[in-house]
Amino acid sequence: MKKFREHDFWDRLRALLKKEFNQLRRDRRFAVALIVPPTLQMLLFGFALNSDVSNLRLGIIDDSRSPESRELIASFTESKSFRHAGMFVDSKELEAQISRGKLDAGLVIPYNFADRILRGTPLNVQLLFNAVNANTAAIGTGYAQGILQTYNIGLNAGAMRGSSLRRITTRTAFLYNPGLISSWFIVTGTFGVLLILNGSLVASTAMIKEREAGTVEQLLMTPAGTTEIILAKITPLFVFLMCTVLLAVALMRFVFDVPMRGNLLLVLGAAALCTLCGIGIGTFVATFTRSAQQAQLMSFFVNPPLATLSGSLAPIEAMPQWLQPVTVFNPIRHFGIISRGTLLKGAGLDILWPHFLALIAFTLVLVSLSVWRFRKQLG
Repeated sequence: MKKFREHDFWDRLRALLKKEFNQLRRDRRFAVALIVPPTLQMLLFGFALNSDVSNLRLGIIDDSRSPESRELIASFTESKSFRHAGMFVDSKELEAQISRGKLDAGLVIPYNFADRILRGTPLNVQLLFNAVNANTAAIGTGYAQGILQTYNIGLNAGAMRGSSLRRITTRTAFLYNPGLISSWFIVTGTFGVLLILNGSLVASTAMIKEREAGTVEQLLMTPAGTTEIILAKITPLFVFLMCTVLLAVALMRFVFDVPMRGNLLLVLGAAALCTLCGIGIGTFVATFTRSAQQAQLMSFFVNPPLATLSGSLAPIEAMPQWLQPVTVFNPIRHFGIISRGTLLKGAGLDILWPHFLALIAFTLVLVSLSVWRFRKQLG
């Protein structure tokens, strides 16, 4: 009797396993969602979430124009930490390029650099860092200090015995975030991640619940057209999510003490576009899935890569060179540049307009695709 029961147990188990494998084989989207997203996310996290900073774009003002100053410039640019990004003659032009995001740091060498080295008197060179990302600025400062220490060792080794100690020190200025408050960088970046994440999840869940409840079919019995139905579905979601935008802005200002140096309307306009992108992604996902569980699994395929490649948590400069151009096709990256540029730098539309155009393009494409898919499904 015991053997009979054991035989029945294994037969039932074998039948259940066969059924589950056959079900997974038939539902290919579910099988792909179980295998592909974790693999891609592991690769992206391994490449993108890197605390090392390299190839910082360095602008240089060389008022000395001497062999000694050229040697110092070579010490910076020959390292993997900094990359020569141009020579400048005016400090205002250098700061403007840092403000526009064209440069990450600046080096200013004074006119009496060579004379003071030859006399053996200490002197300062000025370093300017874009401190919107406090972590990158702090790491870059450490790299610069190490380069100067090596340069000083070379000077002292070449000095004659009995001569004065020749030492170069730095006078560092952190622009836009003098206190190196890392939360300013994090919250202004994750702002866009939350907009896309919440927008996609709320939109996909709402669409699937409507379909499961059968209300979409009921709406088709009314005289309303598909365009009216789609607008009626998207508008309440947009209004609700814009309320969360206002709440997030209030938290940034009163909890994290993020400065509001620019026009807040620019941030709200960009947030509206980013919210529509999230709704478009969620609606598009909902048209390919049959249940809320499938929609959540598919959203994991979309949202984590967008968050990882946005520069919100890890600087884009820390990613491999081949991966950095991919981030241009990420709406969260453009929104992060707009929010940080407006709130922390006080930048206006004259500087941020390319990123606004990119957000508008992403919004039109994603919303159009989602409307097309939803209309096709209604048909």
